[in-house]
Amino acid sequence: MYQVIARKYRPQSFSELIGQEHVRTTLENAITRRRIAHGYIFSGQRGTGKTTVARILARCLNCVNGPVIQPCGACSSCIEISSGGAVDVIEIDAASNRGINEMRELRENVRYRPARDRYKVFIIDEAHQITNEAFNALLKTLEEPPEWAVFVLCTTEAHKIPTTIASRCQQFSFRSVDFDELIARMQWICEQEGIQADADVLAVLAQAGEGSVRDSLSALDQAIACCGMQLNAAEVRRLLGMFSLESLRAVAQALRDSNPAAMLGLVQELEHNGRNLQHFCRELARYFRNLLVIKIAGTNSRLAPASPAEQESLAEVAAWFTEEDLTRYLQMTLDSFKELQTSLQPRLHLEIGLLRLVHAGRLMPIEEALAALESGAPPAPPKPALKPAPSPAAPARSGPSPFDRDAARKAAAPPAPAPAPASSADAAPQAAARIRSIDWRPALHAALLERGNVHIADLVEHSEVALAGSELRFTVAGTLDKIGIESDADLQQIAAQIAGRPLKIAASVGSTAGAAPLSQPQADSDNGELMQRALSHPEVKRFRELFPEAHIRTVRNLKE
Repeated sequence: MYQVIARKYRPQSFSELIGQEHVRTTLENAITRRRIAHGYIFSGQRGTGKTTVARILARCLNCVNGPVIQPCGACSSCIEISSGGAVDVIEIDAASNRGINEMRELRENVRYRPARDRYKVFIIDEAHQITNEAFNALLKTLEEPPEWAVFVLCTTEAHKIPTTIASRCQQFSFRSVDFDELIARMQWICEQEGIQADADVLAVLAQAGEGSVRDSLSALDQAIACCGMQLNAAEVRRLLGMFSLESLRAVAQALRDSNPAAMLGLVQELEHNGRNLQHFCRELARYFRNLLVIKIAGTNSRLAPASPAEQESLAEVAAWFTEEDLTRYLQMTLDSFKELQTSLQPRLHLEIGLLRLVHAGRLMPIEEALAALESGAPPAPPKPALKPAPSPAAPARSGPSPFDRDAARKAAAPPAPAPAPASSADAAPQAAARIRSIDWRPALHAALLERGNVHIADLVEHSEVALAGSELRFTVAGTLDKIGIESDADLQQIAAQIAGRPLKIAASVGSTAGAAPLSQPQADSDNGELMQRALSHPEVKRFRELFPEAHIRTVRNLKE
């Protein structure tokens, strides 16, 4: 009967173990010096050898020549432990034996000596699924077991083990297997099985395992069943549902060219081919991570899990971007992947996420803006988006479109008054001085009468009007007057027309006795001079040239 590769080539001794040197060294030293603990906790990622090491430990302890670090493999104990039929090595699946009754039965079993071997070894797999009551029943036995009992608790979630249990055991954290070691192991197995697999195929299988030996070997078994004795990287990628480097590279090219249309076309193709969009987003995040690693560490780096040919391709793409760009793309892709996990419309979220990447590539770093400000040169404009070619199948119109007619109608209407943009930074102080010199009450009163708004004109005539920064303040006699002033659209339009820029209208109820044209107080005069001096500074002028839409609302003298 056929035996899968993961079981056929399962390590039978510490010398065959890969990737867990810290565990192997500690256990070998403990066996050599006869300092064997009564309880161990093996935790770590799936498929990294936790149960395998537990069986190897049982063989080392119960070998006829033992305890030894290299079991003979020929005695009855070694053979039975390897096949899973040893009487004194009890393997318990805690996923289905997690209750207090099973732990009580185990506690009773511990009391009896081994039937034949030197130690009675209890291997409890998926130990984190044991209930709290069952752990409490096992607590005293685990703390003071008989001299012939050894407990090994294997788990992928060590944080779920109660601290009262963990404090009575030695803990070993199993690490994910290194990419190169995993490839070397699979290459040796392919040689033993007569399988032809190049470096790209082995890299794809190792990436699918994500550091898990068992997962990678299971993927290898599946690839052999699909492709036969000669494996091809493209076919293995399609078999495992992984995306080719060309599809991921297309995303990078669209980012380099700032082409959002290519992004939408890529999502359309994925949807048309029935590909998993969430899986694509995860692969894209891994791709950006590898690009960032190659950008920082260079090619031939062990930090990037890829074959030499793939690393060369990654290095070529990484040269298109900066480290800051790749970091930003990676973070935004991870955010999109998180949204896709709970999204009811995955295509929509993926399209938005990819378009965000394009727009993020057009942003100007603040360092460049500040450097341009210091040098006095205008910053380089952001890269424009590529316009898609017009569709040849679009039908020709015989006349102007509704949009064209609407644009013509708006062009024929008289344009709304708008302030002319300042030609230079010197115009800003002049505009500020002009606004401060306006006598607002008669100017607003006359303009409102000209528009026929007699009611608001009368309110303005009997109010006190003062300008404070970008706010035009009215002091009126009553609450109804206040509401009328603040809500009148004519007043806001006229104020913006006179000032040349939008102003905020604010009204308050107070005394309006002696409402006559008011002059600016001395404080406002001083503030105006301070504002004028600040706006005439060369650095402030360059800043206003660089950011023409910015508004300086107030100026404060730091020496006061």
